[in-house]
Amino acid sequence: MKKFAVIGLGNFGFNVARALYEDWNEVIAIDNDRSRVHSIDAFATEALVLDATDRDSLKTLGLENMDGVIVSTGTKISTSILICLYLKEIGVKTILAKALDEDHGKILQKVGASEIIHPERDMARRVARGLSTPNVLDFIPLSEDFDLLQVGPPSGFLGKSLKELNLRAKYNVHIIAIKELVPENFVLVPPATFVIKDSDVLIILGKSEDIKKIKALK
Repeated sequence: MKKFAVIGLGNFGFNVARALYEDWNEVIAIDNDRSRVHSIDAFATEALVLDATDRDSLKTLGLENMDGVIVSTGTKISTSILICLYLKEIGVKTILAKALDEDHGKILQKVGASEIIHPERDMARRVARGLSTPNVLDFIPLSEDFDLLQVGPPSGFLGKSLKELNLRAKYNVHIIAIKELVPENFVLVPPATFVIKDSDVLIILGKSEDIKKIKALK
């Protein structure tokens, strides 16, 4: 189980927080609007009414211990810039920030954001690519009982080969592909000799109940 904080609970932030929570993660949801905080309460580990531009308030939350903090504030550019700056100063290692445009994104990176999110642009590209080069996975007739999971490797997987892990026997799941991030590479149907690294992303197919067991591994 990983720990995340989501700052800003507009449409994008709300759905990110809810999705993370439903994927069995601990989620702290933060906004200065009480009604938004109340609406996310059932879909977060903790929901807080707080002004994230107050550096002292942010320091009390222990955000430096999070696996990631997502900044998704409104249309006032200075707000997200200030929050990212404070998060960086606090010691948060992974800061994902929603940008309104390219220039906004550049500034966010300069003050500490490790990844910039452009929701409308990214979704437009995804839709376009889906139309022009449909993913073969779209044609696999998965039933409601099966899931396809993309996940970073649990610590117990690191340094072990797929043969050693023997996930099919232990968890009844299949690693159908691996995305290597360093260097970037995509391995479809990896061989049994493939050794898992912390920079890999595993794409796992299995029954929903078995996939949940993999999600619960640390």
